[in-house]
Amino acid sequence: MDKIVIYTDGASRGNPGPSAIGGVICDSKGRVLKEYSEVIEETTNNVAEYKAVIFALKKTKALYGKKKDYQVVIRSDSKLLVSQLNGEFKIKDENMQKLFLVVWNLKVDFKEVVFELVPRERNKKADALANQALDGANQKLL
Repeated sequence: MDKIVIYTDGASRGNPGPSAIGGVICDSKGRVLKEYSEVIEETTNNVAEYKAVIFALKKTKALYGKKKDYQVVIRSDSKLLVSQLNGEFKIKDENMQKLFLVVWNLKVDFKEVVFELVPRERNKKADALANQALDGANQKLL
């Protein structure tokens, strides 16, 4: 395997509010290898976006190990997230800085980690997974 492509999304209902993450791990040909979603703590959408990337990198490491022979491409529809992780936007919020450092430290386990901004239409599955997790959590509360 030379490349793993991961679509991530964080969802928050409120700012802050109930939140969840979703992701789809694919091979270089676009075949889905793994899907995941999970409810996280109440937080903002931007924090949920970071948590989705952190979860994706940890999940990839758990599934495929610390391998230096493949590239990981993280695709997200969050301009803020991708711009911050690519060093294009400054991170002023202290909590976001901490999440950035977690991502930065996880990157060393891979040959290369690339962050790409994609339109929402190309990130529908990750978005749907995050929202399904939130909907499921809301159903349990009823």
